[in-house]
Amino acid sequence: MKKQEFLQGIKDGIPICLGYFSVSMAFGLTAVLSGLPVWSAVAISLFNVTSAGQFAGINILIAQGTMVELAMTTLIINIRYFLMSLSVSQKVHKDMRIRHRLAISYGITDEVFAVSMQHKGDLTGSYMAGLILTPVLGWTGGTLFGAVAASFMPTALTNAMGIALYGMFIAIIIPPARENKSIMITIIMAVAASLAFNYLPLLKNISGGWSIILITLIVSGIAAWLFPIDSEEEAGEEEASDIKEEKEGTNR
Repeated sequence: MKKQEFLQGIKDGIPICLGYFSVSMAFGLTAVLSGLPVWSAVAISLFNVTSAGQFAGINILIAQGTMVELAMTTLIINIRYFLMSLSVSQKVHKDMRIRHRLAISYGITDEVFAVSMQHKGDLTGSYMAGLILTPVLGWTGGTLFGAVAASFMPTALTNAMGIALYGMFIAIIIPPARENKSIMITIIMAVAASLAFNYLPLLKNISGGWSIILITLIVSGIAAWLFPIDSEEEAGEEEASDIKEEKEGTNR
């Protein structure tokens, strides 16, 4: 039974692994081009398994920011994982030991969380081990590939690959922004705040790490105030989603 659950976890994690590989290549490339050794880039990916947090951390290291800036920035960017872990903890098997729970908490990412919450039944340690193993291998493997490739690529190609990272983030935010006005406004506020911290006389003297912290707190606070989530509306959307799923199941 445990072997079957482990293999099912691996199977469910393969799509995540493939997606992580391509993204982490960009991180490995960026890290090495920024002056970090290959082993350091791979170690960062292995022990963090975060995308935005790692890229932000690299920028702070390049700017020679303080450890406080680095810690605060990664905490704010990755704080959503606390909520995800709380949700997953309600679905894991009741007899799961604490060491297994700690191991699972290491591999909770946005995609792993989404897949695990859609899994039918309790989450066992064997299933979560397989689900987390493949994405971690994809993330660290992609980082290694990108880091090593940076050592052999010509300068013109490596410079061009650096632009691909920004293209990736644009591809992530544009589709939801087109469908949701609140997301579009939040993105515009974030861009405006970023420009302000880069060009305004007083704000541009603030280091990159503290700029990220302040922009995140200010923009997210304003967005939460302007666009509060209506609990009744959210419940209605969930109910409508459940009805749609029931209809699809009936049609099948």
